[in-house]
Amino acid sequence: MSTLFQRYIGIDYSGAATSQTGLSGLRVFVAVGSDAPQEIRNPSRPSGHWSREALAHWVRDRLREPVATVVGVDHGFAFPQAYFDLHGVPTNWHVFLDDFCQHWPTDAPGVSVRDVRAGRVGAAAARGGDSRWRRTIEQRCAAKSVFHFDVPGSVASSTHAGLPWLRWLLQQVPELHCWPFDGWAIPVGRSVICEAYPALVSHRYPNTFAKQDQHDAYALCRWLAEADQEGSLHTVFAPVLSSDEAERVAMEGWILGYPQPS
Repeated sequence: MSTLFQRYIGIDYSGAATSQTGLSGLRVFVAVGSDAPQEIRNPSRPSGHWSREALAHWVRDRLREPVATVVGVDHGFAFPQAYFDLHGVPTNWHVFLDDFCQHWPTDAPGVSVRDVRAGRVGAAAARGGDSRWRRTIEQRCAAKSVFHFDVPGSVASSTHAGLPWLRWLLQQVPELHCWPFDGWAIPVGRSVICEAYPALVSHRYPNTFAKQDQHDAYALCRWLAEADQEGSLHTVFAPVLSSDEAERVAMEGWILGYPQPS
């Protein structure tokens, strides 16, 4: 049975502190072919903790290798339709990324999400959102809004911290396919990066790790690898959507893995 990919990367993200801070909650697991997932630690820090900047460089280097790779990242890749309506942002995802990064420079040295939210840097007030706004996929799978800050299980900080690094990766690796914004169909042999949600798959596997973040990254990686090896991964790259949903999702994005294949 042929597979879509040769390598699988699961990342449990963190929006804490700054992009240069080593974070215990930022975890990455990798599986090659049918091998078991292995955690990758940051060799440049005694703690082994990744910063968002260091991890982005590591992911870039992997994606430049001639190995078809799928990367699942635990943060939002876009915002609800209400955001575009309120702020008049063009409904072009790459334009949205550029516009967002101008207002939320969370990848800048020494800058945290809290700094931008507090108005100490950037222009958050001009590109804010409402915690009641949820994307179509968040409504479908009961995920929290990408604007729901400061609550357990929220991806708001991770999203606002991660989007600039996602944009950076796409600039560094132009051939990288960002699903579904660059198309629902996966080009043969191409590497793909997509939004993932550990809660959809983590229950499949017993948690043997000291940290939940480790288990979540492991579960994403293992699920991606197993689904591809079993021949079911292609089905979650093509969710069934109504015409209205498809139009909205083209800008809001989708979470890979919902719905789960039967």
